[in-house]
Amino acid sequence: MTENVQNSTFETTNNKWLDVWNEFKNHKGALAGAIIFALIVILVLLGPFVWPYEANGINIRIRNQGPSLAHPLGTDQLGRDTLARIMAGGRTSITVGLTAMLLSLFLGTLIGVVAGYFKKLDSALMRFTDLFLSLPLLPLLLVMMLLFREPLSTSFGPEKGMFILIVVSIGITSWMPTARIVRGDVLAIKEREFILAARSIGSTTQKSFSAISCLMRGLR
Repeated sequence: MTENVQNSTFETTNNKWLDVWNEFKNHKGALAGAIIFALIVILVLLGPFVWPYEANGINIRIRNQGPSLAHPLGTDQLGRDTLARIMAGGRTSITVGLTAMLLSLFLGTLIGVVAGYFKKLDSALMRFTDLFLSLPLLPLLLVMMLLFREPLSTSFGPEKGMFILIVVSIGITSWMPTARIVRGDVLAIKEREFILAARSIGSTTQKSFSAISCLMRGLR
């Protein structure tokens, strides 16, 4: 039964992704935003390899200069090239954002699937989600900085420690909407006829999970 679901959703998945692409390329605002974002990512990732100035290179003789051909965005009070520093900071920002997003999606999907499939855990996990939604973010982040900044800096170094702390802080405070969406999808899918039929013939939980995941990929 799982194989039939996989085969039946394969073409549906392709068609839906094609529809998404057609809608996207016909939306001028979205297309312009994607192009600008791609240019920023390319500049941030490849720029430091071709730009002649280092982000932390100090030259007091050219400090506080305005924009010029040599320094398009000028220099700061220590003579460091502003464009080079923006590109270096952009790489860190993109890395932090993508890593935190992946952590948030993983936590939200895991909790949403478990809450939607196992009825006994649904109420407890959703109250846990509501608890995180009700927490004030700013005081929580300040407490996390106070408690974990020094231990992480000691264990991994100042830069890696702060990176881990920021990623974890963003990830564990932004998974709740994903969990609710995934839970709703699982609750709807597990009442479909093919899932009920699979249960009636004694299919294992693993096979039911496989069928649900296949159909959810088809719905995306």
